[in-house]
Amino acid sequence: MNHLSPLLVQSSGICAERGEGSWLFDGEGRRWLDFTSGIGVTATGHCHPKVVEAARDQVGKLVHAQYATVTHPNMLRLTDRLYEHLPRNLDAVAFSNSGSEAVETALRLARQASGRPKIIAFTGGFHGRTLAAASMTTSTTKVRTGWQPLMAGVSFSPFPHSYRYGWSEDDTVDFCLRELDHVLMTQSAPSDTAAMIIEPVQGEYGYYPATKRFMQGLRERCDKHGILLIADEIQAGYGRTGRFWSHEHFDVQPDMLITAKGLASGYPLSAVAASRALMSSGAPGSQGGTYGANAVACAAALATLDVMEQEELVSHAATEGAYLFERLRTLRDSHDCIDEVRGMGLMLGMEIVKAPGQPDGERAAALLKACEQSGLLLLRCGIHGQVVRWLPPLTASRQEIDQAVNLFQDALEETR
Repeated sequence: MNHLSPLLVQSSGICAERGEGSWLFDGEGRRWLDFTSGIGVTATGHCHPKVVEAARDQVGKLVHAQYATVTHPNMLRLTDRLYEHLPRNLDAVAFSNSGSEAVETALRLARQASGRPKIIAFTGGFHGRTLAAASMTTSTTKVRTGWQPLMAGVSFSPFPHSYRYGWSEDDTVDFCLRELDHVLMTQSAPSDTAAMIIEPVQGEYGYYPATKRFMQGLRERCDKHGILLIADEIQAGYGRTGRFWSHEHFDVQPDMLITAKGLASGYPLSAVAASRALMSSGAPGSQGGTYGANAVACAAALATLDVMEQEELVSHAATEGAYLFERLRTLRDSHDCIDEVRGMGLMLGMEIVKAPGQPDGERAAALLKACEQSGLLLLRCGIHGQVVRWLPPLTASRQEIDQAVNLFQDALEETR
């Protein structure tokens, strides 16, 4: 550990040796209730037996089958299994290793297929740390600072952050759609705009869901001008919000969908889905990579889908997410330092403040440290680090949710 880059700063002091379900354990046997899920990655919990069995079996057969050289059965099965859960118009899948890589794959395809150079992203969005992905990210400056200039051709339009603006939802949506039309008239002409990319539920900025009217407004404008709509479902997708994909809450269909995180229960794998016609419009050889669609990762992804379907984890996330939301809202009603609870399913954010509208990242940090000391692991997000995010595995039980909220309530009293 002494030789690890000092830029990789951990949010906790835990050195995890093993995991089981919702729990992490260190080498001395201490345990923590993990309500971070590796930032939404271990959706089926740590080391789900079916995922472990599938990966272990695959390791003994074939570890690496470079997918631009040969195909392998797991990759082909996974495309078919994913298609069962995708919007019907998305019938072709391209695999990569990480969310950032998938975002860049989607961007490249959008520009090549449309012949247009410009992209519209939305304020507060997080799309990754690689060059093009960071160029579309405005969740915090830390992703972009120190290596400007970034990729050209990106314009930003407001996302409906009603809490931040202090407006009603309708007023906020009206403003954001007007501003999007203004961007199309002043910065990114429709004839130059290849795509709009959006997180239907924003992650790093503070767990803000979009709204139905806003998302449908994007779809209408994209249809009118021949612009592609890209849904970044990397964190909010795969059952996390109580629907398989978060955009389903808003009754819209994207032209491209990006997924990663929960896709393979901890194995590195990401994907972009689009129609076969759209995929065919890209440049030959523009998709690929050394480790994409790794055979073991694909085996884990197939087992992950088995678990999600057999254990009905999407509906579980909806039910238990609603329960967790009510428990957190009860805490808000009795603690002035909690200004708002928002989100969907098992993706909830809690705004910690000094006074209404005054973010308090220091208090949020103290709360998380107190929780860590008592056996609960949580994360922060938001531009001031003021949002406590609740991101348990989709397998979390009612008892574990109660235990986590009770530990957090103790931390609230401890840090008064």
